[in-house]
Amino acid sequence: MCIKFSDDKGTTEEAVDLGGPRREFLRLLMEALSHSEMFEGHEGHLNFALDSFAVRDDRYFFVGRSIAVSLVNGGPPPCFLSETLFSCLVKGPEMSRPVIEDIADNELYEKLKRISESRTVEELQTSTESLTDYLSHAGRLRPLTSLMDKNPLLEDVLMFQVVHRVRGPFERFRDGLKTLGVLQKIQQHPEAFHAALCFTSRNLSADIMDGLFEIRWSETGSNRRVNENRVVTYWRDYLQDAEDAFSR
Repeated sequence: MCIKFSDDKGTTEEAVDLGGPRREFLRLLMEALSHSEMFEGHEGHLNFALDSFAVRDDRYFFVGRSIAVSLVNGGPPPCFLSETLFSCLVKGPEMSRPVIEDIADNELYEKLKRISESRTVEELQTSTESLTDYLSHAGRLRPLTSLMDKNPLLEDVLMFQVVHRVRGPFERFRDGLKTLGVLQKIQQHPEAFHAALCFTSRNLSADIMDGLFEIRWSETGSNRRVNENRVVTYWRDYLQDAEDAFSR
């Protein structure tokens, strides 16, 4: 992959792509995807939205292929997929378990929250009255005669809204991720790919900073190697001191 940026007149940069332009292009691409209308939800925890224009133009496939190409070519990982969407990729849609927090529609979220907080059959029946049309459309309209009907109702609605409603876009996204064999690797090593596809909050540590760099050592026994050993020791001491200072 060779990337060249150009100005408004179409004049390209003269610099040779040694990796910087490629990484910048892939960073901009991942950022654009995360803010596109094909996704919805809280930042860093996105699920698919149903965009008819994107379906027509097969853009969900493009999203999957773009993420696969970015991962293979050393670009930034997306880090914005929800746990539910990641589970769909690894285990399959039918094995996923969406949660209320996956609901991006604020009105629907509040209605489902009221259902989840119902403590009596009467409260459950009252809280579902405003969802009658939705439940009928989703094929989930049923008589509620017991409080035990609450959890199955919530599970059905969540599966419909988060998984089944966007099953077509998800399948095309998954097809796109098959590019360069990336989907197969995700399913074989989900632990390794989780941090790359899903947002994980963690503090910057000395080990993380140290791992960002690759040391190109001189020949063992040479004077340069002796100096390099000293510099690397100072560098790692500095990183550890910085971590200790920020953790206080």
